[in-house]
Amino acid sequence: MSTTFLDFEKPIAELQSRIDELRDTTAEGAVDIGAEIAKLQAKSDKLLRDTFAKLTPWQKTQVARHPQRPHFKHYVAGLFDEFVPLAGDRAFGDDQAIMGGFAQFRGQRVMVLGHEKGEDTASRLRHNFGMGKPEGYRKAIRLVELADRFGLPIVTLVDTSGAFPGIQAEERGQAEAIARSTEACLAAGVPVVSAIVGEGGSGGAVALAAGNRVLMFEHAVYSVISPEGCASILWRTADKAAEAAEAMRVTAQDLKSFGVIDTIVSEPVGGAHRDHAGAIANLGDSIQKALGELAGLGRDELKRGRAAKFLAMGRL
Repeated sequence: MSTTFLDFEKPIAELQSRIDELRDTTAEGAVDIGAEIAKLQAKSDKLLRDTFAKLTPWQKTQVARHPQRPHFKHYVAGLFDEFVPLAGDRAFGDDQAIMGGFAQFRGQRVMVLGHEKGEDTASRLRHNFGMGKPEGYRKAIRLVELADRFGLPIVTLVDTSGAFPGIQAEERGQAEAIARSTEACLAAGVPVVSAIVGEGGSGGAVALAAGNRVLMFEHAVYSVISPEGCASILWRTADKAAEAAEAMRVTAQDLKSFGVIDTIVSEPVGGAHRDHAGAIANLGDSIQKALGELAGLGRDELKRGRAAKFLAMGRL
């Protein structure tokens, strides 16, 4: 699958296009230009490294939203064995934007749940672009409580622009469902490890991210509102989204310094969308380390630690 280049990657895209043209020429039996291709590839690789070493918050937002980043199903396939999906909230229906079930993680039985955005038009519509509805968050509550009952650690994978804002969702109690999902994560007497793997948008993200340990990919973003939404409120135009992203401190690096997240998970050069296997392996190692740190703690210690962690946020 060829990589879709973002706007700020145009110089890299132009170099890569030139390299592809030269490779096609070589394949057609023309003069050997391998040395020239290698030189251009080295230049392209350096430009990619340099570009991603100094991304702005808005550019990180674009990377976090890249349609080719790994999704929930990729993480499940790459990190978890014997995944048994559980469906429905036992009240209204099944929301495909939030998925979860029992699984084995590196020899340990866990409950894994998270947002699924989909990767093509049909699947994106089926999963509602990862925007959970009340029944999705109530399913999450059911799975968290089930894991708590059986003493299973919980792993959550967060990737959503926010909860679904439609009127039907509001009529079915969207705010209450999000609040109770957050409450369920905070009240669980088992280890909860949450990972922001793409977008962590608003309460729709926090509802699955109230963990003992919060991990975040280095090019992911996490905020109370999208940069466009913030810009629309403050400046009455979404054109100021880049300025909003800068002011909101949405990056993993900023959030680590504020104590909002605990660990920054490195991504392959150029972002997780360029190397799914590398990104998934890095996340797996961080999840394993976090679970190991929490393994010896009792129910009350886990609850107290989680409460202290979130109550400390925002203190001067």
